[in-house]
Amino acid sequence: MLLKFPGRSATTVAALLIAVSMAGCAGKAKKPTLAYEERPVELLYSTGADRLDRGNWNEAVDYFREVERQHPYSEWSRRSILMTGFAHYQGNQYADAIADADRFTSLYPGNPSASYAYYLKAVCYFEQIVDVNRDQAATEQALAALRDVVQRYPNSEYAQDARLKIDMVNDQLAGKEMAIGRYYLRQGQTLAAIGRFKTVIDKHQTTSHTPEALFRLVESYLTLGLTEEAKRNGAVLGYNFPGDRWYSDAYKLLTDQGLRPAVEPLTPGAKKNLLDRLVHEKNATLAPPGAKPVKKGGIRGVLGL
Repeated sequence: MLLKFPGRSATTVAALLIAVSMAGCAGKAKKPTLAYEERPVELLYSTGADRLDRGNWNEAVDYFREVERQHPYSEWSRRSILMTGFAHYQGNQYADAIADADRFTSLYPGNPSASYAYYLKAVCYFEQIVDVNRDQAATEQALAALRDVVQRYPNSEYAQDARLKIDMVNDQLAGKEMAIGRYYLRQGQTLAAIGRFKTVIDKHQTTSHTPEALFRLVESYLTLGLTEEAKRNGAVLGYNFPGDRWYSDAYKLLTDQGLRPAVEPLTPGAKKNLLDRLVHEKNATLAPPGAKPVKKGGIRGVLGL
């Protein structure tokens, strides 16, 4: 049954509905793909590499997939799977890049380039890490995948980069524990807060959050009247981070309670602790074997064949 529109004939209304329907279908048209045209494998691959170098990620994917379609049993086809994954990664299409990496390791598990596939998958999870106030599922996946790279290929360049990222992931997880612990403190749930801060000390003690975690333990134990525990954690903080501002705060807190620590705080800037000296820097993600790096963010590189 057609809806009635005042002042319009049934024929006119039908025509309008057909036009709307056709417009809707047109809006759902699939992304155009390359028309099949048999071309030399070297030309297809080099064109894909050129598109990748120019930052045209979707076009690069089309050409690398065409290599697979036209030359499925060639060495070029194997390389193209990794290049497709790298192009998807560069375009922030992480799910597709992970699928490409999984496809490579499934088809060529013993190939030397499988190490890169595992690495690419880990990096995709790594770049989906969100701030500490949100769910950390991607953080856990990134940590597992990065550790997998290190365990499988400990002496590779991918393992070297993975170790740096593992430090950053642990820092993220420690930050999540600290955020929850602070929340519990504000709510007066001191024992629950202590559990979170102790997790940071036990599992993430090499991260930048360790000094604050120790201070919060001092603060929490003093709140509960557990002075010996407060003194013990203050001593650990002073021994390891004497020049950290969190130790200065803990020193004052303990001194005000008549529990003056043996270690005097250092003058700010007099000595830097190990964590202050560590600089975590996200390096350019490594490119697939045989390709020069294309740094995310627009720095162009020339991909080799």
